[in-house]
Amino acid sequence: MAKLYTVGYEGSKPADLFASLLESGVKLVIDVRDVPISRKPGFSKTSLSLGLAGVGIGYLHLKGLGDPKPGRIAAREGRFSDFREIFSKHMASTAAQHALTEAVSVASKTVACLLCFEHDHSNCHRCIVADSMKRRGRFGLVHLAPGPIVRNIFRGRATSNDRATTHVG
Repeated sequence: MAKLYTVGYEGSKPADLFASLLESGVKLVIDVRDVPISRKPGFSKTSLSLGLAGVGIGYLHLKGLGDPKPGRIAAREGRFSDFREIFSKHMASTAAQHALTEAVSVASKTVACLLCFEHDHSNCHRCIVADSMKRRGRFGLVHLAPGPIVRNIFRGRATSNDRATTHVG
């Protein structure tokens, strides 16, 4: 079974992200942000694409798999049931279904990683996208957490050297 990785860059630096991706053998990042811009240096579409290319990783932005603004607002406000409802409706759209088909196709041919901002995948749209891809493409999911903000679950605190990886069926 092929692996499909996911990652959120919240709290990390580009170098942290790139190291985590390289360590995992990722060859392609699939950016699933609706709007691929960031206030964090190195994470907007062009600079991220160039940085990834510099370490030998490809980049693909699939806007159709991005969380629409009302979903982002609901998630930011902690209204996760509203967020899930909004994003589920979006995933039924033609644009999302076409993008999902493309994502499954490319991820079936290389080691891919879905990328967005949120560190915690459990309340992030990329987890919904990954689950949809898992059903279509029979992927094993691995959620990565790059860099120094990784929370050590057993100690309940952030550490500088821990790397979290969550394997999901």
